[in-house]
Amino acid sequence: MNFEKSKALQRVSHRIIPGGCHTYAKGDDQYPELAPAFLCKGKGSHVWDVDGNEYIEYGMGLRAVTLGHAYDPVVQAAYRQMLDGINYSRPAAIEVECAEKVASLIQGAEMVKFAKNGSDVNNAAVKLARAYTGRNRIAICADHPFFSVDDWFIGTTQMAAGIPEMVRELTVKFRYNDPGSVQSLFDQYPGEIACLIMEPEKNDPPVDNFLHEAQRKCRKHGALFILDEMITGFRVDLGGAQKLHKIVPDLSTFGKGMGNGFAISALVGKKEIMELGGLHHDKERVFLLSTTHGAEGHALAAALETMRIYEREPVIEHLYRQGQRLIDGIKKSVEENRLDGYFGTVGKPCNLVFYTRDRNKEPSQLYRTLFLQETIRRGLIMPSLVVSLSHTDEDIGRTVEGIHESLGIYRKALDEGVEKYLTGRPSKPAMRKYN
Repeated sequence: MNFEKSKALQRVSHRIIPGGCHTYAKGDDQYPELAPAFLCKGKGSHVWDVDGNEYIEYGMGLRAVTLGHAYDPVVQAAYRQMLDGINYSRPAAIEVECAEKVASLIQGAEMVKFAKNGSDVNNAAVKLARAYTGRNRIAICADHPFFSVDDWFIGTTQMAAGIPEMVRELTVKFRYNDPGSVQSLFDQYPGEIACLIMEPEKNDPPVDNFLHEAQRKCRKHGALFILDEMITGFRVDLGGAQKLHKIVPDLSTFGKGMGNGFAISALVGKKEIMELGGLHHDKERVFLLSTTHGAEGHALAAALETMRIYEREPVIEHLYRQGQRLIDGIKKSVEENRLDGYFGTVGKPCNLVFYTRDRNKEPSQLYRTLFLQETIRRGLIMPSLVVSLSHTDEDIGRTVEGIHESLGIYRKALDEGVEKYLTGRPSKPAMRKYN
């Protein structure tokens, strides 16, 4: 493949943009050297880079695109709203309409507040929890990679430069599917924890009613129970993973798939908590969410149409079906290439990721980079294995074939050395202390 225009634009981007892009997970360090640096068009499940190369894509805008790129009914809904303007000096009627639609789908959504991204609404949830409980300490799940760009979370990562130590100390961690680790925090910090925040699940489902047990401990110790459904919402179930697991949190956050890539997110939850950010109560007000672009008309129109499509079409069923076809094809290839324990998939079919391991069956960025390199050569972009409604049977068939060929190279690299097959440096974890 020719990446001449990509490479030229890459040099310019690093001169003008810190890191060369605006989202760490999309950065050059996340991909092999033999990779398209810039995409310019997407339609359905396919994307094109600036050099004209075409790919089947399985990142889908960091899981935000569940229907497909430039999905016509959603684009048209946003376009029609844009013709009437997108931002007025008073609220627009569509804000109420969209909030009512969200509330009709999410059981615990007694009130709804919109913003543009997941960090906004997770920050608001944490702020509400602190105001509601009068406590400062936050408990986050150590097994879930990202909650917010704000100090309360970033201070717990390897990229904590610039965040005061006193802020870092206010966030503590528990382990997923480990109720004992939750109880240990309440024992260690009695009367101090404002909330627990976690994803309902990531690669592994909850076992032994872990979510319900964590919620029970929160209630016992006076903390709020918050679920981050940025990824699981509008992908594992129309009512979110909370519906799938039959649990109603105090607060929860949605985004990504809710707008099929448009910038929209939502904080939802119990009225007695949410109304602290409103006008009509006798308690001290919370500056909850007040964003100039938080309820832009075109994004709300896109979200409304996306939710309506979910209601009238078997979107989630399609995601599960196509994801399962990937699982089945990869299992067969892993067996044929003698890669059991070296390469495989984890997660639900609708939200798959893959793992790469070295000769010692240890997690390996080298082998991940090699796999990305080889799949890109075969017209696939797959930082994950996330499917959309637009992924056809033909797409899946071509993908399984390309993965099989790439795993053949993986096998050779295990036998002969990865350096023989990988061009350039390996990719790196997005969250790291030094370059």
